[in-house]
Amino acid sequence: MIIDIHGHYTTEPAALFTFRDKQLAGLADAARKPTTTDLGVTDEQLIQSVQPQLKFQTERGSDLTIFSPRAGGMAHHVGTEAISQAWSRVSNDLIHRICTLLPDNFIPVGQLPQFPGVSPKNCIPELERLVNELGFVGVNLNPDPSGGYWTDPPMIDKYWYPIYEKLVELDVPAMIHVSSSCNPNFHHTGAHYINGDTSVFMQLIQGNLFKDFPTLRFVIPHGGGAVPFHWGRYRGIAQDMKRPVLTEYLLKNVYFDTCVYHLPGIELLTKVIPIDNILFASEMVGAVRGIDPNTGHYYDDTKKYVDQVKALSEEDRYKIYEGNARKVYPRLDTLLAKRGHPGKKV
Repeated sequence: MIIDIHGHYTTEPAALFTFRDKQLAGLADAARKPTTTDLGVTDEQLIQSVQPQLKFQTERGSDLTIFSPRAGGMAHHVGTEAISQAWSRVSNDLIHRICTLLPDNFIPVGQLPQFPGVSPKNCIPELERLVNELGFVGVNLNPDPSGGYWTDPPMIDKYWYPIYEKLVELDVPAMIHVSSSCNPNFHHTGAHYINGDTSVFMQLIQGNLFKDFPTLRFVIPHGGGAVPFHWGRYRGIAQDMKRPVLTEYLLKNVYFDTCVYHLPGIELLTKVIPIDNILFASEMVGAVRGIDPNTGHYYDDTKKYVDQVKALSEEDRYKIYEGNARKVYPRLDTLLAKRGHPGKKV
């Protein structure tokens, strides 16, 4: 089974954007805010909206996508905490509907109703609803709800501990994923996303978070940002800080995906990062949608790159494509086993 652990709902129906426009218009004029969270979207419209993802699954040879709301659309810095709560609930409910309609294609992961300067503990009710009531297998956690200004404490700070405690209790991982950037210095997909990935990894080196939460699991997307390319730098900084070897210090809890859009990048990722810490992902349909003129293939058809890495054994490929996902997302593993896909030990 080929499990893509990083897919966002980027082909949403127009009704969702209409709801959002009314939400934000309501900031200036309360009479213009939406009066209902019922978008009026039919099941047929939802199925039609994800035809691009289904087409790519078939063409590219993947089986299952872990699916969450559009990352750039989370926009936790916009509006108020109440707006973030309502927006997250509406967005998550759409994901739940799609995954219920197409359970063989999509598995749900949710966004949290974060807001700058507001304790992450306020996200716990939505996290519990997602996991306990709707069967979500994980969430996206934004380390910078301010949208590019990084006004909240680093992720090793006890400010974040309430959400970590709940993630551990529910036994679900968090993908560390920033949202849109309102800081003009940082293009949101080309700079802010990669900055977020890299910055959080460095924060984890600076702290000792996994001493307090030994079973907490983070997925750092986009191949880990700059981390694999500068692995020697981070090993050296950790050594200067008198930290243990990074593979022991962080890689029992931190994982990376394969959203790297060229073969040399995937080759580097698989050479530097232990195979046990790499999960297959493409982020389609996402940040990069075009065709690479050098190869004639879509940039985000990451399976083609993984398949071309000659150094990988069959066991390595199983881990990247399926086994590691089942390990990091145990609720996914349980769900697949119930469906008659027990998997193999990794």
